[in-house]
Amino acid sequence: MPTFSRLPAYALIRLQGPDSVAFAHAQFTNDVSALGVGQWQWSAWLTAKGRVIALFMLYRAAADELLMVLADDDAHYIAEQLRRFVFRRKLVIAPCEELEVAGRFAAPDRASAATAAALGDGATEFDLGALELPRTLRLQHKSTALPSEAESSFPLLWRQADLRLGLPHLEASQREQWTPQQIGLDRLHAYSVKKGCYPGQEIVARTHFLGKAKRLAQLLEVTPGTQPGDDVHQGEQRIGGIVCVAHGL
Repeated sequence: MPTFSRLPAYALIRLQGPDSVAFAHAQFTNDVSALGVGQWQWSAWLTAKGRVIALFMLYRAAADELLMVLADDDAHYIAEQLRRFVFRRKLVIAPCEELEVAGRFAAPDRASAATAAALGDGATEFDLGALELPRTLRLQHKSTALPSEAESSFPLLWRQADLRLGLPHLEASQREQWTPQQIGLDRLHAYSVKKGCYPGQEIVARTHFLGKAKRLAQLLEVTPGTQPGDDVHQGEQRIGGIVCVAHGL
């Protein structure tokens, strides 16, 4: 069985307090109120114009506690921006720095689909793969002993697998540039068109019901040196832009 390796680009934000679920339900794209304790979902936070600020796994760790698992280490920035909208709600939003994220290319021991599993060593595992590409994501205390991955290619291999599975990454330069449909969040079931209002909901619903998304996510083979934000051309015509890259696919 493959061992776990650290994913240092990941970061966590904890939302904790009696209003944590209500706050998240009002701000994020998915139906947070439907999450049971121990379950997770893909979700996003949008601007009022329907552009994605952050994409993340949202895990309900307890009745009054949510964890945002971000793949692009934006915890301090995103937490600071979210706190601007707390107003009088009773919750605390802060980076969760006592935990780290690790992964392995093997099926989970106990987690399945949208249900996480708390393990005996205090860690939590998630099923983040597919039949043809099994993977386990693990949240664990930083004191957990793991081999050093400073020189390892594992984080790149994990990122490549993300793109193969249709999981985009959003670096700072690509924040607030794309609608959920443009980066394939419909395939992740990462937004709801049935729940109440959230920032950008009108744009998301209009695009969904009218079917007018002019751009769709595609996996491409690109030349070395291609960066997020670069144009994609067919001949001399610009046909799109690069959202994220994982060189070596």
